[in-house]
Amino acid sequence: MTVSRLQGRKVLFIGGTGRISSACSRRAVELGADLHLLNRNMSSSRPVPDGATVITADVRDTHQVRAALKGQDFDVVVNFLGFTAEHVAFDADFFSGRTGQYVFISSASTYQKPPARLPLLESAPVHNPHSAYARDKIACEELLGRAHEEQRLPVTVVRPSHTYDHTAFPFPISGNYTVVERMRQGKEVMVHGDGTSLWTLTHHTDFALGFTGLLGNPAALGETFHITGDEVLSWDQIYRTVAEAAGVEPRLVHVPSDAVAACEPQWGEEFLGDKAHSLVFDNGKIRRVVPEFTAAVPFAQGAREIVAWYDEDPARRVVHAQLDALMDRLVEVHRPRRP
Repeated sequence: MTVSRLQGRKVLFIGGTGRISSACSRRAVELGADLHLLNRNMSSSRPVPDGATVITADVRDTHQVRAALKGQDFDVVVNFLGFTAEHVAFDADFFSGRTGQYVFISSASTYQKPPARLPLLESAPVHNPHSAYARDKIACEELLGRAHEEQRLPVTVVRPSHTYDHTAFPFPISGNYTVVERMRQGKEVMVHGDGTSLWTLTHHTDFALGFTGLLGNPAALGETFHITGDEVLSWDQIYRTVAEAAGVEPRLVHVPSDAVAACEPQWGEEFLGDKAHSLVFDNGKIRRVVPEFTAAVPFAQGAREIVAWYDEDPARRVVHAQLDALMDRLVEVHRPRRP
């Protein structure tokens, strides 16, 4: 029997109950890690796994973090909540000499948009002028790269793509149950572009399988990895898969991404900086370092899990009136007209 690399290792997750990190927390505990979660808000829909230790502190309050972690060293530190260079600059200083590995959760949105070549390798250019979120993540990666070279901080960068769990439909807009309710009412649903661009979805348990294989792994130090599913779907297929799980036949209307962004600037970054472009990934690098990694959960199964979660509690089925009305306007303008 192979002994887990995490067995008995002291591991700190900054975060740990989010959409991605909750599955990673469960997997780390299953592998025998002495897991500590630093957070101030524990998610009720994603409970802390038995065996994990909660350290309560506001991760944005550096005084609280210093006090909460005083005198503690960790074999591995993972920051799921680092979004700006300021966030990781504190980490680079505070954890230098106090951990054998610092893992930063970046994002596949950092890759150049539109991509010059598919499938994407980790060596692809990072450049995304449309997305402030992506630019901030790039700045974080650059700062940590310098810390790795100059301060010998043992850094690993991980870039998730679109990773989902049972609590959210993977639509590219917020208030996403609204889309399913429209489907169930027989109303038309907006799909950006012409519905044929390709997208990669990753179930959070699949991500966790690859991710935990990097923790405490010497081959991961100084390296960058993306971890994604292998199933590639068009956006039309994604909407139709959700509709099938919800027991309905969808009425899809295609709306140019530029038009969506012009109508609702807040969505512009989400579409033009990410979802409007086909994204397909080569997972060869993660598989070479973590041979056990496999993407086992098809989106058809994931969609059924999401629909079941919403359907078991009416309070979760919130319809956002503003989004519903905006979708009505966009659909009315862009609905195909019969001669």
